Amino acid sequence: MLVMMEHIRTPKVENVRLLERSSGQRKASVGTLYLSATHTIFIENNPETRRETWVLHSMVCGVERPPATPSGSPLVLRCKDFRVLQVLVPQERDCADVHASLVRLSRPENYSELYCLSFNPNVNKEEREESWTFIDPQADYRRMGVPNNLWVSTAANSEYRVCDTYPAELFVPKSATPAVIVGSSRFRSRGRFPALSYFHQDTLAAVCRCSQPLSGFSGRCQEDETMLQALMKSNPGSDFIYVVDTRPKLNAMANRAAGKGYENEDHYANIKLQFIGIENIHVMRSSQQKIMDVGEMRGASMTDFLWGLENSGWLKHIKAVLDAGVFIARAVADEGVSVLVHCSDGWDRTAQACSVASILLDPFYRTIKGFMVLIERDWVSFGHKFSHRYAHLDGDPKEVSPVIDQFLESVWQLSEQFPCAFEFNERFLIAVRTHVYSCQYGTFLGNCEKERRDLRLRERSHSVWPQLWKDRSQYTNPLYKAELGQSQGILRPNTTPYCFKMWKGLYNHAEKPPPPRQSPADFLSAVREESQQLEEELTNQQERIAALTGRPVTWEKTAVPRRSRRLPQRHSGPDPPSSYSGPIASSELQNSHPPANQRAQRAGSAPSGPPGQQLRSPDAEDASACSDRESGVADLSSRSSCGGEDSKDPELE
Repeated sequence: MLVMMEHIRTPKVENVRLLERSSGQRKASVGTLYLSATHTIFIENNPETRRETWVLHSMVCGVERPPATPSGSPLVLRCKDFRVLQVLVPQERDCADVHASLVRLSRPENYSELYCLSFNPNVNKEEREESWTFIDPQADYRRMGVPNNLWVSTAANSEYRVCDTYPAELFVPKSATPAVIVGSSRFRSRGRFPALSYFHQDTLAAVCRCSQPLSGFSGRCQEDETMLQALMKSNPGSDFIYVVDTRPKLNAMANRAAGKGYENEDHYANIKLQFIGIENIHVMRSSQQKIMDVGEMRGASMTDFLWGLENSGWLKHIKAVLDAGVFIARAVADEGVSVLVHCSDGWDRTAQACSVASILLDPFYRTIKGFMVLIERDWVSFGHKFSHRYAHLDGDPKEVSPVIDQFLESVWQLSEQFPCAFEFNERFLIAVRTHVYSCQYGTFLGNCEKERRDLRLRERSHSVWPQLWKDRSQYTNPLYKAELGQSQGILRPNTTPYCFKMWKGLYNHAEKPPPPRQSPADFLSAVREESQQLEEELTNQQERIAALTGRPVTWEKTAVPRRSRRLPQRHSGPDPPSSYSGPIASSELQNSHPPANQRAQRAGSAPSGPPGQQLRSPDAEDASACSDRESGVADLSSRSSCGGEDSKDPELE
């Protein structure tokens, strides 16, 4: 970080005015602005509050310098988490120095300048090394029952010899020989040959991924055709496979002129080709910029807002991603047919489609631990251009695109349709997104497994997953009920247009009315915490009475109004730097998530009621602090106009 200090022209400027509308400010605060090697820090002059605002340099996507005004020289900081900070510097010279410094500090030129290589939480070397094994994709394959007599591990990509953007450990059909794997790799863009992503134990169907074939107009490859035949044979219940090309068909046809393209059904026996229509990274980048512009509209009419939302096309693209996942999930679960998924290079739209399908198919990925495993497998291990797509380094702006944003928003849309099916809440999704962009941890650094190994990130940085796991009480969905049918099987969302919403929790950073209101999720969490404490107090009192009287005491169930506490507002970003301490328990490494009673205990307790107040705890069948009928959320997803097991999407029938 000493290198970055050299780019700071003015480390401290006094009497600066800051306005951050996302925090509910109506009036600018006056204070001192500090520039460090990693953060821009504003400290308010007011001795009573001394409020601090921390902005990580890697979270700044743009620094604008509007014309000077009689009251000073303004700066506008636009952040990757959609915050917009307006700064007014008294002297124009200081403003120019701060602007030049921030432009350079927010555009690191190499990995050594990134924050994660200097970030040092309170853990020792052993704890850091253990944190990198907290999430193990290979353990997830064992959970699926792989390897087995259909799918086996291959050493073909050991030391990344066949495909340098794939993980070293891969699973392929048992009948696929090393020669077939190598031949198929040579016929696929970037060498990304078909490999297993998800195995469905009930139907024996699989979700596999690869990149587009180098077929051109008439090219073919015997080994690649044999590879796809092996994929079909690995599912004894089906005599064909789906090949899902996530691109629009016109885009795939255009790639033929460059010697690439898609599978020719005349050359590949027993495949059915399906195009989905997810647009490329350039369309998505433009679309998100438009949705950001919609979010910053102030004083606009409803017509202007709705027109801007429609003109952005953003929700249409989210629908396309969900449609891809729905098609794959239905093929695997309902038809028992294996699916091979690809786009152009197999690391953007392919990751979106495969991971959404896994969310729909498997309840494990709807838990906090399972969701971490899913991202580690389909995004981190299988290769995704994190450094390019999220501008970790100063590079080609045309490579930037909100690919993982769309996946996270697709999951949020699902959680709106199925509010009881996900263990995590909206805050967790936003936290994951923030860490993808922030470079505070090494988890999302680099574009593939080999690149991370070459950078020695396990020795030089820390993994984000233990920190998120430690803070999981903040990210728990109070409506989650693992015992519900919707959490135990496949989710069947409705993807008709009226079911999609704008994710205002992520994008609405333009202006919020103070004071901030408590969210329904926080209110429910507070109710559950207080109920848990009251139940424990009741149990203790019953035990004391039983000990004194010599016989057990049973009380009648009484409805008593419960009070809730207001939870403090938390900052969603990584600033100021957080830390985790203490070793990771081996039980946490082995268990996908704690039982319901342990989750409730770890979540903490709210303040109890007045002394002597007694409350009848729910009976054994109401172990979730309030019954479904009392809470009003038992059939929330099935009654929703946008969800339920019987929802039909006419476009996919």
